[in-house]
Amino acid sequence: MADQAKSPLPRLHYTIICEDVRLEMSHKLSLMGLFYAIQVPQLPVTMLKLAIVNHWSGEGRYLSEVRILTPDRAQPIAVSPPSPFEILPDGFADNVTIFANVTFPSAGNYVVQTLIDSNLFSEQILPIAAVGEHQMLVSSDTIQ
Repeated sequence: MADQAKSPLPRLHYTIICEDVRLEMSHKLSLMGLFYAIQVPQLPVTMLKLAIVNHWSGEGRYLSEVRILTPDRAQPIAVSPPSPFEILPDGFADNVTIFANVTFPSAGNYVVQTLIDSNLFSEQILPIAAVGEHQMLVSSDTIQ
């Protein structure tokens, strides 16, 4: 979709993985249930809703795709259709991909990939683990 001679690649500022995203009346995004890892009592686990938020700057028109791969990268467990977005000059764009009923069959470091115009642009690891009551892979005692 993008003519790379006219539009350089956009800049990805961040990727956030969360349970849900809401567009407020003020046109701001509210993100609920941010994930650094998914920790559950047992596996497999099916996430009813999983959202991937990408924040971009730059200029041009692009197609974005998101996919989640198994830890061995052998197969996707979720793939989004291509989604067009445009970044106006000196602007930014938020691209939100929402998956429903994503099943993580086993523990491991799943790979969240973002593609631009069908080319791999970035990857983020999403750890999935079965933990007991008193175990935590990721925890925070402070909110900043």
